[in-house]
Amino acid sequence: MPNRTDFGAFTVSRHEHGVLQVTFSRPPVNAVSLSVYEDLGTLADYVTSNEAVRVLVITAPPGARAWCGGADLNEFKDMTAERRKERYHFINEQLPKFHGIDRPMIAAIEGAAVGVGVMLAGMCDLRVAAENARFACPEVDYGLVGGSAGLFAALRMPEAKIREMVYTGRAFTARELEPTGFFNYVLPAPAVVPMALDLAAQIARKNLPVLRARKRASLEWEGSEWMDAYLEAQEISAALVEDPLSQAAVEAALKAGSKPEAR
Repeated sequence: MPNRTDFGAFTVSRHEHGVLQVTFSRPPVNAVSLSVYEDLGTLADYVTSNEAVRVLVITAPPGARAWCGGADLNEFKDMTAERRKERYHFINEQLPKFHGIDRPMIAAIEGAAVGVGVMLAGMCDLRVAAENARFACPEVDYGLVGGSAGLFAALRMPEAKIREMVYTGRAFTARELEPTGFFNYVLPAPAVVPMALDLAAQIARKNLPVLRARKRASLEWEGSEWMDAYLEAQEISAALVEDPLSQAAVEAALKAGSKPEAR
């Protein structure tokens, strides 16, 4: 089995004992396009069918501007409600595959996580973040409704902080969010990936059938309510997308060279 494999925007590097380091690289800011969602689904299919894989560590390239910079705003130009629903339909065929991977996943976050990036981090089992890494759910600034709140609630993040994030849209550092319990470790940036790989090595020594069973049990404990809320948020957001103010906000962000917005 080759040591490295590419799945579109994701490069898989194999470490000892079944640890897979998955590097998301889509310069300049690791924006999530529909093709990236497709790559996520392909990656998930590969992992779930490969008995050699025990643990995943999700990273970005060293020095990347973002771990995941949110949805690619270029795909939101002249967006209509119908096109938005079609986009959601495609996303909803891919994203649950990633969420349902039956192996432990560790997010090693050195840069920003925006919108869908925050959701992907929340879908991982463990999170190790750089103290200055920034996290934001800025959908409100684009006249949209994001879907992260339900997942945060399922992870027992304090409701007051969830509402502050989704109502203000502002970015918080990992150090600011540390009291919420969202992270396992908040560290200086150079220590993030080594810590994540060390955790992965500890986990990878465990019995694979037990790891898979434990992951399925964790997903069952998490429940489906947050996904129901996520789907409802999609319906609401689709209805808002044709608002001229939303379109103007997207255009302004693109002209300013802003980081892509949250999905």
